[in-house]
Amino acid sequence: MRPRRVLLTGWFSFRDGEATAGDVLALHRVEDVLRGAGIPYDVVWSPGFLPEARHLDDVRPRDYSHLVFVCGPLHGPQVEDLHRRFAHCVRIAVGTSVIDPADAAVTGFHRVLARDTPDGRPVEDLAAHAPAMPARPVVGVILTQGQQEYGRQRRHGQVTEEVTHWLAGKDCARLELETRLDTHDWHLSATPAQVQSVLARLDLVVTDRLHGLVLGLRVGTPVLAVDPVAGGAKVAAQARACGWPALIPAERLDVRLLERWWDWCLTSGRVAARQVRDAFREGTAPDSADLLVEALTTRAGGRSTAGHVGGGGGPWSTGRDTG
Repeated sequence: MRPRRVLLTGWFSFRDGEATAGDVLALHRVEDVLRGAGIPYDVVWSPGFLPEARHLDDVRPRDYSHLVFVCGPLHGPQVEDLHRRFAHCVRIAVGTSVIDPADAAVTGFHRVLARDTPDGRPVEDLAAHAPAMPARPVVGVILTQGQQEYGRQRRHGQVTEEVTHWLAGKDCARLELETRLDTHDWHLSATPAQVQSVLARLDLVVTDRLHGLVLGLRVGTPVLAVDPVAGGAKVAAQARACGWPALIPAERLDVRLLERWWDWCLTSGRVAARQVRDAFREGTAPDSADLLVEALTTRAGGRSTAGHVGGGGGPWSTGRDTG
């Protein structure tokens, strides 16, 4: 008998459930098969994942002839509740794991097309055969809530809130990164080379940190930088020193400018970033280290700020900060 209408469910459908990339790819595979066969269907989602989508509480069971449960393990009261609520439907599980074949969550299905069972031969997961999809930009996000030395000029909280809210709506792969090194915490890099290896594989860096800017450009990755200090401070200064235009002052931060520089970074900015990287490697522009030997060998006496760019333990130090 041809299905009248199929309801597609999974762990991504339950009120307290969660959606994983594998679950959703498995769902796409099933949708692709049903569309190819001309079988009508609906999908129900967890309200915690997609608040505006169709949820289990919204559907009328009598509208469906079949219920299909996609991916994940077959166990627990949530799955068992589907059997009770959709008792009149033909119920099929597909691409699932069977832990205990005698479990009521398993036996409640009329048919189980499992990916693995205790005694059966495993088959490839549905996600492996999901329709191909275009790659999205991979974006490293390096933000700070520190830098208390800037006092009332700090706009770090505002910058973080606005930037992360905007990023949440971008169709991209986001990686929260940190320039701080740690030889004990596996979450963090232990060497600068490890940090650079990550940054070099990104399409874009979004940051309000000086070293987020410099390290991104050092490996030729475009950087969308925001200076989180009112009036501008070291991030803006470094952007000027590097000749990097994709810089937004905290006072001017808005979606329009973020979008403008996002588009530039992912197009023309790719070439511009490589040019800055090459300039760094050539070392044609002097930095403060070029003046160090002179400072070390000059007899103490007068103080000069010529060529000085801040930091250190001298009279112009701004305190501990890692950029």
